[in-house]
Amino acid sequence: MQKLLVSVVAIIALVAGVVIFNSLPKPQPQALVYNPPRALEPFMLEGHNGSQLTNADLTGQWTLLFTGYTSCPDICPTTMADLRKIMPQLTSFTERDVRVWMISVDPKRDTLQKLADYNTYFGKEFMGVRAEHKNLYPFVNGLGLMYSIPSEGETDYLVNHSSAIVLVNPDGERHAIFKASHEAGQLPTVDMEQMVQDFQLITQQYN
Repeated sequence: MQKLLVSVVAIIALVAGVVIFNSLPKPQPQALVYNPPRALEPFMLEGHNGSQLTNADLTGQWTLLFTGYTSCPDICPTTMADLRKIMPQLTSFTERDVRVWMISVDPKRDTLQKLADYNTYFGKEFMGVRAEHKNLYPFVNGLGLMYSIPSEGETDYLVNHSSAIVLVNPDGERHAIFKASHEAGQLPTVDMEQMVQDFQLITQQYN
């Protein structure tokens, strides 16, 4: 009788523990997660390998999109290096491929060759993407990002652009946006450690 009582108490304690665990708030990403994910308008861009890129090229893998350009002196190379560093962690959370699109906001100077040289340095997961402004601006704006267009005739200029990173899910939809932190005296870059944690949570919830 005593053994039966102990067993009953143990079962009750186990059930209570499960109920309490399930009632605890689950960790949530710090990133802005779109619920439901948002479809992208049809687009046609150029990949640094000469390929024509459309919405279909964003399906089947997780893709991180951000705006940049090869002449960028600070934010872009820093972001690229940081993404290369965390890529093994990101790929460990999903059976899908993880890709990076660096969308050039300087089509005047960024040829396909320059983009190829720049992106392949960081790894095979990185793709340089370009288009003329008439196609580029609507695409970037549709991602919730922005960039400045230099005056006609300028040759030595900087391009102001968003520092955020957009996450596209394997269905080719905008799934989340990782916003850059803005601290005095620091470059406005995305917190990569936080992004790794958020990406793990997002992929778990997606799968």
